[in-house]
Amino acid sequence: MAHFERRSSGDRAEGFTLIELLVVISIIAVLLAIIMPAMRKIKEMARDTACKSNLRNIGLAVTMYLDDFERKIPDTGSSNGFLWDDAAGNPRQPGSGGGTYWGTFYRHYLKETKVFGCPSLQRVPEGLIYSYTGYPDPAAVIQHAAYGLNHHSEARGRNTNDIYRLSEFLFCSDHAEPRPDGGTDDCFHNNDTPGAMNLTAYRQGGNRAHTYRQIFRHNMRYSDPYKTGGRANLLWLDGHVTALEETTGDDVELRWYTGDRP
Repeated sequence: MAHFERRSSGDRAEGFTLIELLVVISIIAVLLAIIMPAMRKIKEMARDTACKSNLRNIGLAVTMYLDDFERKIPDTGSSNGFLWDDAAGNPRQPGSGGGTYWGTFYRHYLKETKVFGCPSLQRVPEGLIYSYTGYPDPAAVIQHAAYGLNHHSEARGRNTNDIYRLSEFLFCSDHAEPRPDGGTDDCFHNNDTPGAMNLTAYRQGGNRAHTYRQIFRHNMRYSDPYKTGGRANLLWLDGHVTALEETTGDDVELRWYTGDRP
């Protein structure tokens, strides 16, 4: 005859108590609080690395262009926007003016325009400083046009043989403006005036103040709209890339934009 044992009530498996569950949840919350900032930092480091890699590839395209055009930097003229294509998707011609992006001069040397994209650039409703409401996705327009060309008057159409040192001539950089024209309103320098301010159009009270955080956009440490604690990436004409810590301009020389001797 089979014998069956009766399990006493004291032998039953018990679940977690409410207090134990609260302790576990608290531990998880603490771990997440520790891990999440580290994860965000790691992701931004990856974006920063990708941005620098893109800039180096742009540098290679620029070098090939210069070799084909007698070492002359193109003058982009009135082309001052983020547009590679028109609203119908047709490629814009280099120097076609209006909202054309300066990168169109180098499109022939690249496989795809996304090389001009910076992963740290934020998607915004209608571009950064210009509006493209006639396009299917206005926010997408800026994503492959993330760098601002040095368009100082002494840099336009310049022959590189006339530049003091290519390694000290700024070609392009992270910027909200696709074509900084050389003044202290939109450039990193402060006209070699110690204590003066750079990027005045983007600082508090400026007409482009809402886009300041799109300039020193890498590894930002502060949420202040006019202070990021971050840095921008710079491409020099010899092809090397460096980072520029957020600055008011005292450590940025005007000659980096002009190509002149010190």
